[in-house]
Amino acid sequence: MSLKMPPPDQAVLARRGEIAAALRAIVPGDGGVIDDAKALRVYESDGLTAYRQPPMLVTLPQTTDQVSRVLKWCHANNVKIVPRGSGTSLSGGALPLEDAVLLGMARFNKVLHIDYEDRLAVVQPGVTNLGVTKAVEGAGFYYAPDPSSQIACSIGGNVAENSGGVHCLKYGLTTNNVLGIEMVLMDGEIVRLGGGRALDPAGLDLLGLVVGSEGLLGVVTEVTVRILPKPETARAVLIGFPTVESAGQCVAEVIASGIIPAGMEMMDRPAIHAAEAFVRAGYPLDVEALLIVELDGPSAECDHLIGEVEAIANQNGAMSCRVSTTEAERLAFWAGRKAAFPAVGRISPDYYCMDGTIPRRRLPEVLRRMEELSQTHGLRVANVFHAGDGNLHPLILYDANQPGQLDRAEAFGSDILKLCVEVGGVLTGEHGVGVEKRDLMPVMFTETDLAHQQRVKCAFDPQLLLNPGKVFPTLHRCAELGRMHIHNGKVPFPDLPRF
Repeated sequence: MSLKMPPPDQAVLARRGEIAAALRAIVPGDGGVIDDAKALRVYESDGLTAYRQPPMLVTLPQTTDQVSRVLKWCHANNVKIVPRGSGTSLSGGALPLEDAVLLGMARFNKVLHIDYEDRLAVVQPGVTNLGVTKAVEGAGFYYAPDPSSQIACSIGGNVAENSGGVHCLKYGLTTNNVLGIEMVLMDGEIVRLGGGRALDPAGLDLLGLVVGSEGLLGVVTEVTVRILPKPETARAVLIGFPTVESAGQCVAEVIASGIIPAGMEMMDRPAIHAAEAFVRAGYPLDVEALLIVELDGPSAECDHLIGEVEAIANQNGAMSCRVSTTEAERLAFWAGRKAAFPAVGRISPDYYCMDGTIPRRRLPEVLRRMEELSQTHGLRVANVFHAGDGNLHPLILYDANQPGQLDRAEAFGSDILKLCVEVGGVLTGEHGVGVEKRDLMPVMFTETDLAHQQRVKCAFDPQLLLNPGKVFPTLHRCAELGRMHIHNGKVPFPDLPRF
């Protein structure tokens, strides 16, 4: 399968040796710069493995100063940069370019500071999501966002994609849990956004702009995250339903009743059976849909809300309802859900993991129409998603060794995303746009919308050297778009704190 990307700059490719030598002077030592063809294969894709492209070079800096100098040199010499975290992105956000330097941040792997009184931790971007929780759990704290890939995905990647997880319904996505960042701009300038003790500092919300910007605006070198004390009680309810529609209706009614669970996840029959075979979590196998609803807080509150959820479930025809009685049982409920992606990998040679978000009230309709699309495209689909906030993760099952199946999977996925927009939703919830959804952006945005978004990109990166080929289906030169309207007529963001 081919993917339309910007044509490689042959002049840059001809300077490959010069570029490698310049970067080695900045990032010396073993592994500081990788230019061996076999070694570069390690970096040829991220979690969206349908697309592969070895980078021209890889550099693995260890300090903010090295990142700054690498970007400054590349900026002065018109060399593109593709930032990469742990490579778990499912939208091709870290897909390399043939004529670009891939900037790997894996060596930024230290927890720098923990402040329990102010409930924050300062970490480098290569620290894993789960690593933050491990660093603070001894004091009774944790980091709330918990993507299924939290054992491997890095905080820097979470910032780039605005990742969520099973507890994002109550505790928010990455953007709701980041207090500040240190970032290097494409010209090498180091800036700091946020970093105070407040979630909403005064002035322009530049921090909110950067979180979810997919590496198009700068390279994050430090992140200050919010940590939370573990709740007094956390209990999960495992509810089986005879149809996916009845489960979807239950989700809508629970939220409509005013209950905000810590997490509310849903799986359909194929996903249930795959997860149970993989983890042995004790899931019922005679149901068409399974809800996991977690309530946390004071014990009395949890008991009351569990009773409310059970009543709503029964009103919607629940076939089974099981409440966790121990912490081990609660974790077992979640183990199946968090292992659903690798579990589905056991029942299909390949799968295409989608990501779209819809209004909760449209969930039953969307699930029904997805089944119709499954019949139309002749491919099975297993549904695993954050039901509470309408973030769908359909897993389209296919075999890449069978001619045409990958193309059909892509067409199926495209139809699912168009359906999400049609019912009032959006193209992505937490996986980002990357290259996967790039050409679908006009389904959701007008040309004027996209032009304004690109003007923001131009304000940070006028030469369009950072992660080109991602997010925007057509990338105009900044001069073609015209200047952003700036009241003081000077720089776009004059108040950025610089170092």
